[in-house]
Amino acid sequence: MSEQTPPTHDDVPEHEASEQPQSVEMPEFVDDSVDAGMARIAELEGQLKDLQLRTQADIQNIQRRAERDVTAAHKFALEKFAGSLLDVADNLERALQATPTEEPALQALHEGVSLTHKLFVDTLKRFGVEAVDPLGEPFNPELHQAVSTQPSTTAEPNSVTAVFQKGYTLSGRLLRPAMVVVASAG
Repeated sequence: MSEQTPPTHDDVPEHEASEQPQSVEMPEFVDDSVDAGMARIAELEGQLKDLQLRTQADIQNIQRRAERDVTAAHKFALEKFAGSLLDVADNLERALQATPTEEPALQALHEGVSLTHKLFVDTLKRFGVEAVDPLGEPFNPELHQAVSTQPSTTAEPNSVTAVFQKGYTLSGRLLRPAMVVVASAG
């Protein structure tokens, strides 16, 4: 019976010894493909960063547009509502003109309508609705609608001599033009 002894370092066969790691030189075409791959990665990273910046800008533009649309919707709703209230203001003014203040029985009614009219006009002003009452001012086709012209020797030509119906603006935007009579050279 023979005793087996573990192999020693010197006993390692020669072909196994040659398989130990050695520094391997890469061929030149591998270096070129690594450089090309790195360049491609850098290019893709640049494209990704550009795409990210564009996407962020698009999101900001969408948010701004949505805010503008909401503001415009509120203005349009307020414009429509305020426009429908103008008839109430006109009727309160007509009631004030039609109620004689000399009669004691109607004096309280006139005072009540006057206070209601003042409160109503103040409320309209609080929400940006302003009256356009251009008596004596030059005619402005952006704010006034000429119902007729009238020869006048006292008023400047092309100025407003009478107002049939007040006009109104909402935050500087025309709700209803003033219906006016314009002076012509007499």
